[in-house]
Amino acid sequence: MAPAGLFVTGTDTGIGKTVVGCALLHAFSAEGHTVIGMKPVAAGCENGQWQDVENLKKASNVSMPQSLINPYAFVEPVAPHIAARQAGIVIDLGVIRQACEQLQAAAEVTIVEGIGGFRVPLSSSGTSNDHYDTSDLARVLGLPVILVVGMRLGCLNHALLTARAVESAGLKLAGWVANTIDPEMLQPAANLQTLTEWLDCPLLGVLPFQEQLDVQQLAGLIDLSRLE
Repeated sequence: MAPAGLFVTGTDTGIGKTVVGCALLHAFSAEGHTVIGMKPVAAGCENGQWQDVENLKKASNVSMPQSLINPYAFVEPVAPHIAARQAGIVIDLGVIRQACEQLQAAAEVTIVEGIGGFRVPLSSSGTSNDHYDTSDLARVLGLPVILVVGMRLGCLNHALLTARAVESAGLKLAGWVANTIDPEMLQPAANLQTLTEWLDCPLLGVLPFQEQLDVQQLAGLIDLSRLE
């Protein structure tokens, strides 16, 4: 049975969360499910569009209002709490949860993509008592987590730290995906083996580096049957 939703996080920004999110959408769609992607917070507008959001929409087979798919969008490609503070906006986790619930009511599977890594600040307040970040967002949504590991030097530490943070948040790590972002990485097989041994969740797929991105092809490399 397909999960009602998954929260896609990563070891860093720019390591392929959107690629994996879109691949998951295509994979579930190929199994006959209705699917929709969500990007609760997006930062970085190009030519009037937020590309991550547009890619998730294209990979979805259910259409919903932009305000639900992407409740918070900022023009500058900066940390969301900085962008929110500059815009005089508060990122409200309750608003995001309500939007996610509406998407889940419209589709069998909702794929929610985080922003940056797993502990990116979201609160714009300078008061420590009011701090919340993407781990709090994941906890509010209560979805199983998929960890995207950008395969490059340093990924072992980043992956293990992120996995520990997910577990500390009381969330289920349902699986991880190895995304090759550095085709010149030394000893990729040894790094992959180490992560397989150390991460306490199944490897769903190893995605190769692509000069020309083909998300549907990558979707075929995701093994949904391994989801925990």
